[in-house]
Amino acid sequence: MHRFLLHNDDIRDAGDLIVSPGQVGLLNGWGVFSTIRVCEGVLFAWERHWARMQHDAAKLRVPFPSSADWLHERLRRLVEANHAWNATLRVVIVRNQGGIWQGPAASRPFDAIAFTAELNEWGESVRLGMIKNARYAANEFAGTKNLSWAENLTWYERAHEQGFDEVLLLNERGEVTELTSANIFAVQDARVWTPPLSSGCLPGVTRSVLLELGLAGEKTLFPADLEAAEEIFVSSTTRGLLPVSSIESLKIRQGHAAMDRLQAEFDRYVEQYVKSAKQQLSAV
Repeated sequence: MHRFLLHNDDIRDAGDLIVSPGQVGLLNGWGVFSTIRVCEGVLFAWERHWARMQHDAAKLRVPFPSSADWLHERLRRLVEANHAWNATLRVVIVRNQGGIWQGPAASRPFDAIAFTAELNEWGESVRLGMIKNARYAANEFAGTKNLSWAENLTWYERAHEQGFDEVLLLNERGEVTELTSANIFAVQDARVWTPPLSSGCLPGVTRSVLLELGLAGEKTLFPADLEAAEEIFVSSTTRGLLPVSSIESLKIRQGHAAMDRLQAEFDRYVEQYVKSAKQQLSAV
């Protein structure tokens, strides 16, 4: 984590004591968050991140900022304070009030907290473990990106102890859903597919861009489909696209020709977005 963080309206030192045990969201994981790629000082796909957080906050009854500009301006100040021109940014909206354990310091309905960090080195490919019944697609909150992240962190930590980089999560129907922090894609007959949201997966921002550009489609996938696939790769805000080199208990083929094509298209999209965002900022 970089030196400074955002706490509501203020840029504070990351070591400052600014949270209260009586904040309901901190005690119960009651809040929403997003991880944003900062490219040349621009918050890439900001509108998509905002819309997803706003949607999930409404569903989870988390009070949320009324203005995207209000939050965007404060996040930009954080980027400038940390000189985080090419970095990863995590923004969190924490619900403060409600229930019998609300503390006296919880005077605001929510806290907006954000911090930046250096880009992570993810390697050249991903080795996946597999967990059955890890997502419950029928749950009304399936697909929300909320602060109750302990299961994902436990699976991720255990995967590394077992020699994997990440884990493939199946739902109650045995369908492929996602990883703990990435979406998954399979190439079949030169077409690129990713599980639909009805599988219980998160609507990743990179995933949504690839779908809207017509570079991929949605299709229910099972482990057998991954074994039959010509290529398998994953996507996330921080990773971009990475090929899958192995999956626990499956025999998969390795390749990345289709992924390379999509990565090139995605890179062009990012470049155009950053250029347009800089022009808009300079015109203000």
